[in-house]
Amino acid sequence: MTDSELSVKVVILSLTIIGFLGNSLLLYHYLFLYLARYRLRSTDWVLMHLVVANILTILFKGVPHIMAAFGLTDFLNDTGCKLVFSFHRISRGVCIGSTCFLSVLQAVIISSKDYKYSELKINSHRHIHYSVYLNWAIHFLISTVNLVHMRAKYGNDSTANLKSYLYCYSVRHDPTSDFLYAALLSAPDILFLGLMLWASVSMVITLYKHKQRMQQMPRANISSRSSPESRASKTILLLVSTFVSFYTTSSACQFLGALVYNLSLSLVHVTAMASLFFPTVCPFLLMSCDSSISSCLPLKMNRLFPKVSDQELN
Repeated sequence: MTDSELSVKVVILSLTIIGFLGNSLLLYHYLFLYLARYRLRSTDWVLMHLVVANILTILFKGVPHIMAAFGLTDFLNDTGCKLVFSFHRISRGVCIGSTCFLSVLQAVIISSKDYKYSELKINSHRHIHYSVYLNWAIHFLISTVNLVHMRAKYGNDSTANLKSYLYCYSVRHDPTSDFLYAALLSAPDILFLGLMLWASVSMVITLYKHKQRMQQMPRANISSRSSPESRASKTILLLVSTFVSFYTTSSACQFLGALVYNLSLSLVHVTAMASLFFPTVCPFLLMSCDSSISSCLPLKMNRLFPKVSDQELN
């Protein structure tokens, strides 16, 4: 094992451990609020699903890759390979869907003063739960393709028609089938990326108009602190830009891996690293930008999140 290979393996191991701990802490925060019957904002509810998707990505991408990278290559049977790759595909899809819903929801919230968006804001809080669950269902159906293609390392003596993924094999197809398969997997992602682009541009325009109005007001009427909506919008814009950067790198690596007939070990490692970057950075980005998360003390929660009464729950 060369020094460069060892360095890559240590980086992937570090991303896996740090990402799992960070997302687990954030998930504990949201579960505490939910079980303690504090009122969760719609954005917090979507973030909880995003955190769950991050944890699944780390468990089904980072952990198996680390085990295989350090020598344990024959630890999955055919069923294990199918499930590992399927759950990774589900978690990756839910991650992009949840990030999209966050940006769209926040764009609608800060644009609520416009009469065109007033009714949309009312309905968005009502239907956001169904959209998140539908996102899980859609990517669950798409991921079933992996149930056909994936094979275990051991028990497959003939590897002439198999592509190696370090700890599992994938059935090779002709270029046309590979292109159609990539198009099927990419279709929802392209739709979500388009919605994210629209929402991000809308938020930037709204924030710019708000800043222009504030500059025209007398200084005595301008608060020294930005509004909660403005801070939340900037946080989500930062989250979206970070996601798009890492997602583009990950997608490029995966697309290249789908086209290359014989995958190199370096490409497999780089693809794994690119898949783990956003799930690792995401919780710490949220904790640094949201004071209600960074102050995860129960004594402070009653000032940040009002409790829900029994009448409101019924």
